[in-house]
Amino acid sequence: MTTLASVVSCLSDYDPNALPVAQAQAIMRDFVQPVSGVARVPVRSALDRVLAEDVLSSIDVPSHDNSAMDGFAFASAELASAAGEVSLRVIGTAYAGVAFDGAPTAGEAVRVMTGAVMPAGCDTVIPQEFTQGDANTVRFARDAVRAGDNRRLRGEDLARGSAALSAGRTLRPADIGLLASLGIAEVSVRRKLRVAFFSTGDELRSIGEPLDAGCVYDSNRYTLHAMLSRLGVELLDMGVVRDDPAALETAFRTAAENADAIITSGGVSVGEADFTKQMMAKLGDVTFWKIAMRPGRPMAFGRITSDGPNSQGAFLFGLPGNPVAVMVTFYHFVRGALLRMMGATDAGAPLVPAVSATPIRKRPGRTEYQRAIAALNDRGQLEVRLTGQQGSGVLRSMSEANCFVVLAHEQGHVNAGDTVQVLLFDGLV
Repeated sequence: MTTLASVVSCLSDYDPNALPVAQAQAIMRDFVQPVSGVARVPVRSALDRVLAEDVLSSIDVPSHDNSAMDGFAFASAELASAAGEVSLRVIGTAYAGVAFDGAPTAGEAVRVMTGAVMPAGCDTVIPQEFTQGDANTVRFARDAVRAGDNRRLRGEDLARGSAALSAGRTLRPADIGLLASLGIAEVSVRRKLRVAFFSTGDELRSIGEPLDAGCVYDSNRYTLHAMLSRLGVELLDMGVVRDDPAALETAFRTAAENADAIITSGGVSVGEADFTKQMMAKLGDVTFWKIAMRPGRPMAFGRITSDGPNSQGAFLFGLPGNPVAVMVTFYHFVRGALLRMMGATDAGAPLVPAVSATPIRKRPGRTEYQRAIAALNDRGQLEVRLTGQQGSGVLRSMSEANCFVVLAHEQGHVNAGDTVQVLLFDGLV
């Protein structure tokens, strides 16, 4: 079994007290592995599931050459023999699902509807709106169409035996439609990932409990529940675990015996009660990082095991306690690792350029994720401005934002008007 030590031993400049974001992401990618287990599910139940094997097309799509437009089908040789205008006799009509029984000869055309099988001998369609004539004749300008226009070829979308969808793909609505177009009723998908999560801290209270002096409501568990729900995993909400060694050990062992991954919030920062760190170290192969990023510097990562009869071990993601730091570390570390465990090959949301509406202070040597709002300005440019206070406890700033401004490790201050890289929440959150 691969150990964290063996993974980080390949890194000559590894420093757990000043770990660059890219290096932390690479370590996670190399350490976690996809879960085993495959299920056959109906296509209607396959949305957001990860394909376990390639799907091959058993048919040509489309199954025949067909018309892409309502219009008139004819042989392109008519264009070569015409002068300024083409005039053809209409000998019948082809409908979608009802082929024309016959073949036009020289000087003839067939009226066709969108999706209709191309009549024998025809290779071109002139759209109806470019024509004149009556029920028996169609006329159009010779230069209104070129040979082969508006014809969809047999197998143009998919040829019989070709890969329609590849293993590792997370199925989206268009994929469900594609599977249905091939007549496929069931697909093989990876089993759902099981994720346990809990918050740590004596000061935390769940919704519905009285809020004593010095206590706060636990928002992290609800945020994690929402973020994980978007990934379609099976959830095990273990509530709030107090800063007590016995309670923490029970929680970690239970999680390791019932889940593939464990996510905790709190208990990994310098100065916090160290029971959580002690228990992580006792039960697993865990490393503690200070990542060169803002927000979200402290983090724990590794594998937790238990001596219970059902324990296979679970990958551990120990996140900071501040609400925004939880979200930032989840989206930039945990989400990608979980997708890999699910067997997904998703590349993640891309960075897009935008113009900064205001200056942004930034010191080199760490990656920063600033909460912001991106919108088109009056010049049609994507412009971005920060939501205001960027403290890691200001959860409202995440609620107001629609993107992160991603400031790279070596990047310095940003001036108003400079181009910055933006990660849009659409497609991510």
